[in-house]
Amino acid sequence: MTDFGGDAQAMSLVAFCAVATITLLLCVMTGPDRDDLDEFYTGYSSLSPMRNGLAIGGDYISAATVLGTTGVIALCGYDGIVLALSTALSLMLLMFLLAEPLRNAGRFTMGDALARRMPGRAVRIAACAVTLAALLPLMLVQLAGTGQLLAFILGFSGDSLKTGCIIGLGVLMISYAAIGGMKGTALIQILKLVMLLGSGSVVALLILHRFDWDPGALFGAAAAQSGVGPSFLNSGLQFAGSPYPRIDMITAQLAVVLGGGVLPHITMRMYTATGARQVRRSMSWAVSSVALFVLVITVIGFGATALIGREVIAGADPQGNTAFLLGTRAVFGIEVSYAETMLFTAVTTAIFLTVLASVAGMILACANSLAHDLFAARSERLSTRREMTVARLSALAVGGVAIVLATMVQHRSLQPLVTLSFTLGASAIAPALVYSLFWRRYTRTGLLWTLIGGTVVVLLLMPGTNLVSGSPVAAFPEADFNWFPFTTPGLVSIPAGFALGYLGTVLSGRGKSDDQRRQYEAVEGWILAGAVRRGN
Repeated sequence: MTDFGGDAQAMSLVAFCAVATITLLLCVMTGPDRDDLDEFYTGYSSLSPMRNGLAIGGDYISAATVLGTTGVIALCGYDGIVLALSTALSLMLLMFLLAEPLRNAGRFTMGDALARRMPGRAVRIAACAVTLAALLPLMLVQLAGTGQLLAFILGFSGDSLKTGCIIGLGVLMISYAAIGGMKGTALIQILKLVMLLGSGSVVALLILHRFDWDPGALFGAAAAQSGVGPSFLNSGLQFAGSPYPRIDMITAQLAVVLGGGVLPHITMRMYTATGARQVRRSMSWAVSSVALFVLVITVIGFGATALIGREVIAGADPQGNTAFLLGTRAVFGIEVSYAETMLFTAVTTAIFLTVLASVAGMILACANSLAHDLFAARSERLSTRREMTVARLSALAVGGVAIVLATMVQHRSLQPLVTLSFTLGASAIAPALVYSLFWRRYTRTGLLWTLIGGTVVVLLLMPGTNLVSGSPVAAFPEADFNWFPFTTPGLVSIPAGFALGYLGTVLSGRGKSDDQRRQYEAVEGWILAGAVRRGN
């Protein structure tokens, strides 16, 4: 049951157009009305903890998470649940370990937080480069998947129409970031999260109702329909074709746990809180919403397999990206009422809005870093108006590059890009933030070695994995230059990122370490306790 009725397609198309128009108007209405950096970058920290928390949760739940993670659950069962739980755990680690120090140390960007105790142009350039390297692949995933998603929902297959969808949605996302700024994109994230959780929860409840509210019956039916029997409910199915499946699974989950919560479009939301208490309350709302999301996609993923079978899901998309929609459609049965058509339209609209909001937040994070860390830091005389102009032009440039690249990779497997982003977060950004915020002797050399070295190691190892070549589901299945024995590079790159930071600091010499310790002690009060809030 993979086809969608004409009524559902027509209503979805109307809903998509309405959502695009309304959200663009909301961005215009809530965007900065004057040249004020605090308003553009943080929205004057005017969001309540609940709204800010929902915006953080909205940024964190990307379209790749909604579609990809649900697909892994539907195709791999137990391994998919572990992946979903790792996603929630990553945000919890950010909440308990980094959220408050990040808010206290930073102002607008990750470069601000890193330059708090190690000011300098080199640090900001490295932070900007890593921000772009980590977020651009995720943008391509969202944009490239959009054309196929809309084609699947609306029933067209032409490549030119898919490319047109990518370009049109990309322009919308650039507009959100350039016009709405932090406050406008936050509003879209909140709207998206409410729609996604609301419609998804209704679908999950309908699936549980089909199985008499018995999760055990749901899991048993999914295993029976999976074609692999009890293996569906045991670990190892996701990486069954790998020579080292257990190591690959542990490495993949570690990359998600360490890398997901520290990506720059998530950490920039920490700077919108007005104080330590507000950031804690915001993160509580964010973690709660993500935990609910994990429950929802677990039920929908297993429900899709139980109702239509794993083979049908894999046939519609080898990565399972359509499992969320197929599970929604299958729970209605053959005869679909008007109310069920409306619910299906709400689900497709929520996914459509998820794509828009996710990329808009990433574009904003990249544009802010380019404007604030690269251009503004180079010229002390750069006025507020010029910096905001640069930020908007940067949004246009980043979005334009993302659109062009997305049209080029739309027919390739996108899994390597997702893995690349999370592994960069875990290998470069996570060790840099942990060391900068908590290690007194951490030096500028150690920081640069962490950011640059961790990134280089990931970029060198990633092309050698079987996600890129050497397997039927690789980005280049027709080629075979696979030389790295593991599916993801995190097994080597994550320890390398932490080790490079340590070695760079040690090799800097005792004198520099002592100088950094004294400088850190001078700012330790407001980094760890928020004693003072100072601008950069």
